[in-house]
Amino acid sequence: MNTQQTGSFNSVELGLFSSRIAAICEEMGALLGRVAFSPNIRDRLDYSCALFNRHGHLLGQATHIPVHLGSMAFAMVDLVESREWHTGDMLILNDPYKGGTHLPDITLVAPVFVSDQLVGFCANRAHHADIGSDAPGSMPVSRALAEEGILIPPTLLMRNSEMDENFLQSILRGLTSPDTSRGDFNAQVAANLLGAGRLQELVAVGGQAEFEQQESNLQSWAQSLVLQSLACIPDGEYQFEDFLDDDGYGHSDIPVKVRISVGSDGVELDFSGTAEQVEGNLNCPMPVTAAAVGQPEKQTRAAGHGVVRIAEQAFRSPICEARPACSRRQTVACRSTGNTARSLD
Repeated sequence: MNTQQTGSFNSVELGLFSSRIAAICEEMGALLGRVAFSPNIRDRLDYSCALFNRHGHLLGQATHIPVHLGSMAFAMVDLVESREWHTGDMLILNDPYKGGTHLPDITLVAPVFVSDQLVGFCANRAHHADIGSDAPGSMPVSRALAEEGILIPPTLLMRNSEMDENFLQSILRGLTSPDTSRGDFNAQVAANLLGAGRLQELVAVGGQAEFEQQESNLQSWAQSLVLQSLACIPDGEYQFEDFLDDDGYGHSDIPVKVRISVGSDGVELDFSGTAEQVEGNLNCPMPVTAAAVGQPEKQTRAAGHGVVRIAEQAFRSPICEARPACSRRQTVACRSTGNTARSLD
């Protein structure tokens, strides 16, 4: 595999920049965990925080939940490009087909502006114990998304730094513990506000041009680390198959199969041979599959080089295309959008 370096930069300055980005994400997470109401977030620490650049590419992340971080990185570009952002906006969503995972994982995204210029985004995702399902913990053995709870499409929860109380109430009315859920939402809002303030401070240190140069350097460095790791894998094809026990509706030994092709032009993952969609709720949306593909690479780098934040651009590069290739959209690994969930009405 081609391991050509993507650029040169001052390693000391880049290390400091990377550490400051990581520290912002960790501080966001510390605040979110301390002020949340529910044990799911406060005690079980089922949440994640990350920063993205103004184009929606991953800039940094805390050492939180892999499936949260990987799926957010996969979907943020489309989410960022889908609307016009303003100071004081904060978006909320849990839609599995818009970059979410399952409905209890609720994401808040906030743009960060400096001198009226968009410089990046703060985002966090937290697992809410109640999202309106009849099952305890909103974790049913279900056949349709509507049975799992309330679907929240990408919607502004805050405008001009003011909470949209009518929209928030439309969510809380369907929950069994609205006061606890409100506390968790407030914690997520607070985490993003903290992250935005810290990112503004970082940009102010050297100006937006210097910030974007360091951001570009970080992306290039991350990509070079990915290429170095992948270069250790001999060219060829590798296959693996495993089985899910059952889907709760009589389907057992459900195969999940992957073929990894490594060559001079990159790495391709093909999930052909994986089971068709099953009746139960084991079917996986594409952002989660992407997270599962990317996380082993991150762990490989962390084992040899400390905690490395691999930028999402590394998985989009023409040299290292690490997105899963699915020959059929309606498989356990690549779920279709056939089912709809209960609305907020």
